[in-house]
Amino acid sequence: MTRETVADLPGAVLPGALSESLHAELVAFRRDLHMHPELGNQEFRTTAAIKERLERAGLKPRVLVTGTGLICDIGHTEGERSGLPLLALRADIDALPIPDTKDCAYRSTVPDRAHACGHDVHTTVVLGAGLVLAALHAQGLLCRPVRLIFQPAEEQLPGGALTAIADGALEGVSRILALHCDPRVECGRIGLRHGPITSACDRLDVALDGPGGHTARPHLTTDLVTAAARVATDVPALIARRVDTRSGLALTWGRIESGHAANVIPQHAELSGTVRCLDLDAWRDAPDIVHAAIDEVATLHGAKSEITYVRGVPPVVNDRESAELLRRAMVARCGLDSVESTEQSLGGEDFSWYLEHVPGAMARLGVRRPGERTVRDLHQGDFDADENAITVGVELFTAAALMECPEV
Repeated sequence: MTRETVADLPGAVLPGALSESLHAELVAFRRDLHMHPELGNQEFRTTAAIKERLERAGLKPRVLVTGTGLICDIGHTEGERSGLPLLALRADIDALPIPDTKDCAYRSTVPDRAHACGHDVHTTVVLGAGLVLAALHAQGLLCRPVRLIFQPAEEQLPGGALTAIADGALEGVSRILALHCDPRVECGRIGLRHGPITSACDRLDVALDGPGGHTARPHLTTDLVTAAARVATDVPALIARRVDTRSGLALTWGRIESGHAANVIPQHAELSGTVRCLDLDAWRDAPDIVHAAIDEVATLHGAKSEITYVRGVPPVVNDRESAELLRRAMVARCGLDSVESTEQSLGGEDFSWYLEHVPGAMARLGVRRPGERTVRDLHQGDFDADENAITVGVELFTAAALMECPEV
């Protein structure tokens, strides 16, 4: 059976469907992670749990040199299929520093820590796919080796993907796939698009300094409150006029501080925000554009500026062939109506760093319960996922791995 015909077949034809017993085990695994969230580069318990389960399946995972995160190959041991490129499946394993406000049995047990972005689901999906693919490999049904990448610190700029890449996660890999929970998409479906699917995201901190004084004599001072206000309002407008508007380059402030008394003009002011961009080329030019705009406005008001521009992540740009592989895999498992188009998000994702080296794609995994009207958005304390999405994700990835073979 050639790979061109697989997508037209009903899901039962493809091996690798998730059993009820394994689904139940994976739900329990996800809930355990959800109850014990760990922040970036602190995911020691999470790493140990993944490692133990993979080893129990006869696999040989390798923990990254930093001590958290791991990679594990299936069907690609020394002397075995060494000439075949690997298909990588990536999951991020860290949580967020926010409280879990849900009322459920698997609510976070760690104060001010929560899996509010679905990384526990991502981790469980890739683990489940690995267990299924390992069983298929033992039966001689996996003709292309697969690498599982469990990556730490996605929520920290510039992202734990760089750590994984530096530790050899992409060596021998020719394609990489990922998914991200999307509470706007109903469980049983995925959102997909070719080209950019997330935006670039950088962090910006600005310090303004100048001689202060009494508010009765502002002409003898550098009015830093006014200077900070003008930087806050004028710089985003200047930036918007110095790049192609289609690039979506936008500066949004999240913090502004200055002064302690109503009748004192301060000597110091601070602003912090994020720079987001839809276009890869514009993102590469963004630091110079932002620096110039801030210096221009600050100088106009007599303030000295110190700018800290922290590079975050480039946009995730889905390779057309990789996105098509995900589409065909999802259709094979769940039918023609299971794939919907999705818009480009202004959120950042360090999966983009992998795509600087190899082609790949990210899908948005539907986690909204059918019929649920309330959208539990990402990075909110009440976020939760329909756990049936775990089966959907596992079967999506196993189908994609099978379809990468010359024949099924």
